[in-house]
Amino acid sequence: MQIKNVVTVLLTICCCMAISVTYAQNPGDQYSLGFYNATGDSANFHSSLRDYSVRPAWNLPPLGDSTKKRSWWHRKLFQEHLLEYNNPDYDFYADFLPDFQLGHSSRNGTDWLNTRGVIVGGRLGQRFHFYSEFYENQGKFPGYVDEWGRKTQLVPGQGEWKSYNNGKAFDFAYSSAVLDYKAAKFLQLQLGYGKNFIGDGYRSMLLSDVAFNYPYFKVVATVGKIQYTTMWAQFIDRFYPKASYDNGYRKKWGVFNYLDWNVSKKLSIGLFETVIWQDSDSSGKRGFDMSYLNPIMFLRPVEFSVGSPDNALMGLNLKYVTGKHSNLYGQFILDEFKFKEITAGNGWWGNKFGGQLGFRANDIFHAQNLNFLTEGNFARPFTFSQRTTLNNYSHYGQPLTDPLGANFVEWVNVADYRYRRWFLRGEIQLAHYGLDSAGTNYGHDINKSYETRTLEYGNHIGQGVGTNLIYVTGTVSYLLNPKNNLRLEVGVTGRKESNDLMDRKELIFNIGLRASFRQLYYDF
Repeated sequence: MQIKNVVTVLLTICCCMAISVTYAQNPGDQYSLGFYNATGDSANFHSSLRDYSVRPAWNLPPLGDSTKKRSWWHRKLFQEHLLEYNNPDYDFYADFLPDFQLGHSSRNGTDWLNTRGVIVGGRLGQRFHFYSEFYENQGKFPGYVDEWGRKTQLVPGQGEWKSYNNGKAFDFAYSSAVLDYKAAKFLQLQLGYGKNFIGDGYRSMLLSDVAFNYPYFKVVATVGKIQYTTMWAQFIDRFYPKASYDNGYRKKWGVFNYLDWNVSKKLSIGLFETVIWQDSDSSGKRGFDMSYLNPIMFLRPVEFSVGSPDNALMGLNLKYVTGKHSNLYGQFILDEFKFKEITAGNGWWGNKFGGQLGFRANDIFHAQNLNFLTEGNFARPFTFSQRTTLNNYSHYGQPLTDPLGANFVEWVNVADYRYRRWFLRGEIQLAHYGLDSAGTNYGHDINKSYETRTLEYGNHIGQGVGTNLIYVTGTVSYLLNPKNNLRLEVGVTGRKESNDLMDRKELIFNIGLRASFRQLYYDF
């Protein structure tokens, strides 16, 4: 079937899903679209900077008669954190977070996940919040994730793995933490080891939460309609040879500036810039470059003034409110370009940019808790890549934007619905990208040096081995405890990746007892 026919068929299916409310949940994606505040007034709400300072919780009524005194076991299982202390001066909570899944893949047989997680968090006074999570995992994944993991030595968004069960499964662990302090009425300071996200969509072409956790320090200043964010972060490069055994993987640094302006009640404009630089170069240890300590925007002149080969990117985020619970949004990211090469229209490899256009709505068709999102994303070949991985736009081997990297175009549709404690969520993803054959570099893998490019001119999205991806998933969940998102879940996923050289199909079923609000992406 041709890709245009597939698009037509799946668009029809997607519309039918939206009408019949048969939504489900993407495996690993525990956030409802309803967490996004799509109000009709953007004047005093900055939606494009995702807040990780406090773990979310569902605001739902208790099971059964709320006036009846419940046993300790009932309250801890269905209503409260495992440990919970509330005081006007401080709060504290702690929870055990299981993620036990059992399923079957048509490509890889029985798959399973055994995760034991813990979280502690709380508040000291009215200004200081904190939380810390730790997860110990063993798992055997569906065929396409297993294949990707063995190729990269990673679990998507969760770091490295080591062999388990005689090499049949993965053993991995990871943690995250945030210290958040409201220094003043207009100033927020955040020190964390985790992820960040800038944008109003499901993906972000500026900075997404796809990759593994990393340390960062963030300053957020909000004055009325203006919100300004500066963040410094340290990333890991897993591909370049280690400087020494004692030092481990090579490091790189990043500074990010983001200015979000609510121009009116309808329109918001965000300006983004970042510079990535390597921790050490041919002259020796460079470390954190104090030239980038200044939190004011316009980093490109600073990058130029230090005479460095650092990687500078600029971007734009737009949102326009179309109704009380809906909006249009978009992004544009610029890596490199030459104006004369753009106007020449000859497909010069160095015209590196990407973008996004989407629409989302909450409470659609006047049905409370029925949410929908549709968006398109693209990136030209070689976008986000550099001479080496020491300063490309990636962390721990994964892109800091869309999981498809570059040289791709995709269309993602997500919908979810909640009725009391029942949750249904579905996703349809269509993508087209160009893979490399032996000895070629057509710009899809951002961890390849652009100096190994196959073409100087004539570059276009989908070049190389043109590949189509169809990804459809649906999940039904029943929420047990709104405090930690503990739920029973049943899901099914279908995936097809095809080109002239392969036709890989996979059907996946899974059931599980799951908790936490982690955002993990397996839709690639």
